[in-house]
Amino acid sequence: MTEQMKRWSMAAVGREHLTLESVTKPQPEAGEVLVKVTAVSLNYRDKLVIENGFGLSLPFPFTPASDMAGVVEAIGDGVSRFKPGDRLISTFIPGWVDGLNQGTARVPPYRTLGGTRPGVMAEYVAFPEDWFTRAPASLDDAAASTLPIAGLTAWFALVERGAPLPGKTVLIQGTGGVSLFGLQIAKAAGAQVIVTSSSADKLARAKELGADHGIDRSSEDWVEAVRRLTNDRGADYVLEVAGGANLGRSVEAAAMGARISVIGVLEGLEISAPVVPLMLKGLTVQGIGVGHRRGLEDLVRATDGFRLKPVIDTRYGLADLPAALDHLDRGAFGKIVIEPQR
Repeated sequence: MTEQMKRWSMAAVGREHLTLESVTKPQPEAGEVLVKVTAVSLNYRDKLVIENGFGLSLPFPFTPASDMAGVVEAIGDGVSRFKPGDRLISTFIPGWVDGLNQGTARVPPYRTLGGTRPGVMAEYVAFPEDWFTRAPASLDDAAASTLPIAGLTAWFALVERGAPLPGKTVLIQGTGGVSLFGLQIAKAAGAQVIVTSSSADKLARAKELGADHGIDRSSEDWVEAVRRLTNDRGADYVLEVAGGANLGRSVEAAAMGARISVIGVLEGLEISAPVVPLMLKGLTVQGIGVGHRRGLEDLVRATDGFRLKPVIDTRYGLADLPAALDHLDRGAFGKIVIEPQR
């Protein structure tokens, strides 16, 4: 008999179109690996793709989500990088191995898992072997599944396109997955870290993870607080998670020659900032579109070497995806993970 598996699928954009269905378990073709999915990490991007398509041309029926960990169950002809039993994590942008991603001035690249390519919210996936890399030995599968977007985005901003960090001041906005990775990476590299949040409880937990200072946005002007904490010098690196007009506030908080990494769109897809301080401070504003496979492999090694510990807020079962999305709406401290075998 043909083996069956469960997966989440959508026939159209919108949460109301999410369906947990039973389908034929895939088999690996030449060059592919069949992976038993053990954990899927949710990202804010997944919520946007599900709810409004995120401006992408989605292939229907569409399976959402991009970040997963799993175990190789079988391999197709010609596979040489992995064998059955190997623990893997997905790469967010298949085909981007190193250097600059492929794209043009007119059409920047965005062929990602859980977007224009298939998603991973399923019990099994069969993908080309180049779409994966090995999982960190020091993490369980749920923690490992948080690396492909959240971990790599922070790594790319602060290390691949940021370093040197020792002795510098890093401003981390919020306490989501990317932010908490940024906090741990910056501290491991010898930086001083300032975290902003509108929750005193989350700031206290960020300090337990190593943050040097916490700023409660709900009770004080966070830009003035950054200036006060740095004796008016400002922050050398800023993880800009909100986008929109918040970029202007990041410019105000930045030090001379600082680097601002735009990694989020919580306040909209259009950004704005005052041009005079941008020019006079000699700032670098860079967009971070996650990163390449080589960077993810570097992060895996650093995770094992520095014993980085991804922060997981809550773990859900596969059938609980709607509840997990509601949790994402409310906000989380760290990551929300779906475990299909739970």
